[in-house]
Amino acid sequence: MNIGCLLLTVGFLWISLNSYSQEININRKERKEARKAELAANFDVLNTLFETKSFVLEAYYLENQYGDRIPVSPIINFIKVNASNGVLQTGSNFRIGYNGLGGVTAEGTIGTWKIFRNYKNLSYTLQFSLHTNMGSYDVLMTVNADNNARAVVSGLRPGRLIYNGHLDTIHNSKVYKGQNTI
Repeated sequence: MNIGCLLLTVGFLWISLNSYSQEININRKERKEARKAELAANFDVLNTLFETKSFVLEAYYLENQYGDRIPVSPIINFIKVNASNGVLQTGSNFRIGYNGLGGVTAEGTIGTWKIFRNYKNLSYTLQFSLHTNMGSYDVLMTVNADNNARAVVSGLRPGRLIYNGHLDTIHNSKVYKGQNTI
């Protein structure tokens, strides 16, 4: 009798475990479809941000042309585009620089503006120039539908600076702009 009850209990546990594993597979498929729908919606939102020229790239890492990559604070390291104006800023939490934040701030007007859409990968490539009192800069920005962004900034002098981070709206961003560098 005890052996029969034991086998019956093990049988019910086995059936419940098998049905649970099938639910996990269904949930994975549903999650994958939900993720695709979310990325498609984000792709449309990004299009609106680029068309209105109203966004901020908050950098979590800065990288130079040699591949040296350092973690930075996204509050003071950003690229901001607002209509026809733009700001490039770097900063440090450990020292005071030309902008009062341990770095430089270049604010100016946006010149050329080109948007390239990749519908297959759900990504954008944005190319624009920024004319500031410190010089002219070319920015080549790649943004994925999950809002991860990478911007390569180059000027008239040799070298380049790469911002790696997250794209956000101006209203949701918490960046702090330092003093303009002369």
